[in-house]
Amino acid sequence: MTIADALRDLCSGLPVDPLPPPKQRDPSLPHAPVRAHRLGPSGKKQALKNALRYFPPETHHILAPEFAEELKLYGHIYMYRFMPDIPMKAYPISEYPANCIECAAAMLMLMNNLDVKVAQFPQELVTYGGNGQCLSNWAQFRLVLHYLSIMKSNQTLHMYSGHPLGLFPSPPLSPKVVITNGMVIPNYSSRDQYDDMFALGVTMYGQMTAGSYCYIGPQGIVHGTTITVLNAGRKYLGVNDLGGKIFITSGLGGMSGAQAKAAVIAGCVGIIAEVSYKALKKRHEQGWLGEIEDDLDRLINRIRIAKKNKEAVSIGYHGNVVALWERLADELERTGERLVDLGSDQTSCHDPFGGGYYPVQISFEEALKVLGDPSQANYFKKLVRESLCRQVAAINKLTEAGAYFWDYGNAFLLEARRAGADVNKKINAVNNQEEEADVLSFRYPSYVQDIMGDIFSLGFGPFRWVCTSGLPEDLNITDKIAAYVIERISKGAVSQAAFAQYSDNLRWIKNAGKHQLVVGSQARILYSDWRGRIEIALEFNDAVSKGEIKGPVVISRDHHDVSGTDSPFRETSDVKDGSAFTADMAVQNCIGDSFRGASWVALHNGGGVGWGEVINGGFGLLLDGSNEAANRARFLLSWDVGNGLTRRCWAGNQNALSATTEAMLHDPNIQVTLPNKLVNEKILDGLFS
Repeated sequence: MTIADALRDLCSGLPVDPLPPPKQRDPSLPHAPVRAHRLGPSGKKQALKNALRYFPPETHHILAPEFAEELKLYGHIYMYRFMPDIPMKAYPISEYPANCIECAAAMLMLMNNLDVKVAQFPQELVTYGGNGQCLSNWAQFRLVLHYLSIMKSNQTLHMYSGHPLGLFPSPPLSPKVVITNGMVIPNYSSRDQYDDMFALGVTMYGQMTAGSYCYIGPQGIVHGTTITVLNAGRKYLGVNDLGGKIFITSGLGGMSGAQAKAAVIAGCVGIIAEVSYKALKKRHEQGWLGEIEDDLDRLINRIRIAKKNKEAVSIGYHGNVVALWERLADELERTGERLVDLGSDQTSCHDPFGGGYYPVQISFEEALKVLGDPSQANYFKKLVRESLCRQVAAINKLTEAGAYFWDYGNAFLLEARRAGADVNKKINAVNNQEEEADVLSFRYPSYVQDIMGDIFSLGFGPFRWVCTSGLPEDLNITDKIAAYVIERISKGAVSQAAFAQYSDNLRWIKNAGKHQLVVGSQARILYSDWRGRIEIALEFNDAVSKGEIKGPVVISRDHHDVSGTDSPFRETSDVKDGSAFTADMAVQNCIGDSFRGASWVALHNGGGVGWGEVINGGFGLLLDGSNEAANRARFLLSWDVGNGLTRRCWAGNQNALSATTEAMLHDPNIQVTLPNKLVNEKILDGLFS
């Protein structure tokens, strides 16, 4: 059977007559932890009813006990029987059966998200972040592909938290897919309620780019991680050369898998702890991790050698990061030698009690067993909280001796605070007594507040693209086009701050191919502002039109960007006018992108720091070489960045004010309400005494 035939068969709908044979989970693949829930007998029956409604009644007597067993064993009904036989990957777009090319692009991107090389737990449809789902079950996957294959240009597929609601009439310029994930009534957005709703199959956590079909593997964060590590060295250590500097962190799963590669690109000694050997092995085999060590004594010796020789190397420690931090603190106390310069954490702390963070007191294997036993949920939470407190205590000892730690936006400090760890920022009150700072402040800064915020406020963020032909030569051409555009723009009238960003990104894109970043689809990431994104997109589209690029290009971005996400503990933690907990920006981002020409749009509850803490929006746009695609890119990309710039401008950010003013000069159709600055704050004194 050819690939085209296999894809056509996959897109034919749910196979129910006859049913496919039952399938077992592949033991060679990593699997999601057992999902906790509080459903009683009636709730479990409802979960089965919800799952069975995808199938005709004559199949229910076969599927009901099977689905009940999945709910019992795994805490969710994944419908493993309906997993495709065809390997999941981004096949060339020309192989997909579809009436419109945007639908074929969506299929390509969705299947890339579930590639075993890309996805964290592919058989549970988890792309990254421990619980970031593409879809909720395999019946939904097959139905989505079926709808995309039969959809016409005057239809749109609407997705309710993984559930394909169906096709509805729409104008041809409308998005082909509209996705929402986790949109629940605000008062019911607690973790426990999420666990129950996920078990029922009525909602899901789409993370950021998982549920919007725009994930591109660990490359999606490697550029931002590299920028963060380099700027941390400049800001905290006062150096531009990180040779011999030691960066300690944890997590080699989904997005966190980029840390090892970023450390090497930045030129430092990167030590990344990971409890799952499968995750370590996967990154090592992909060439993203240099070495693996499972003995702390040997690791400490290796760190000393790498530091002395100023090696640019990544070493994965197979063990718990808390044990590593405590050993480093012991070495400091015993020898006076501090073997860490920079530190952070990229465990999935947005889901600390569901397998996103593993406590140091028990082994990884034992933790998985405890997670699978609902009666031990409180015990596991106790262990996690104790472990977080121990980790913070060790970090505090090392930072007091001169190391520098920052929060990587994974809810680590937020969860550590909730656990009772010493992470609160202290400020001097009028009476010279220390008191706690505001709720958004911690002992250690967020990387957004301290590093990335300045970049976002200039309009620069993680612009991405995928070459749908699957040809490496197409990706090489896009790299050259992007470099040409950046060079051209940077020679023009841009601000000093913007020029520095263009220069950094020019170096990045010229060397990106050398770093072997591709995992899954032929994709690239590049930080750029609104003007750079528009001009790069237009050049891509022109190259597709001329046949220089052999297939269409999908452009998107990480939702962790200028205007995609409202997250008070991460993306908008540097917004200081009191609006950090509002979510108008993310919602407007999705709505605005939808009528400006996006091929698909998404809006999620959660992403980054967790369920109930974030609202984020994303898009995908296909550049097929047409004039229509060029017009869509102009309108969409201007809004997609400008929305966040003007929000930050109104909040009082001077970088954003400058960038917004420049945008208005460049495009007379942009007219923004600019803030008037309070020049004399003394006039407020005494008004509320």
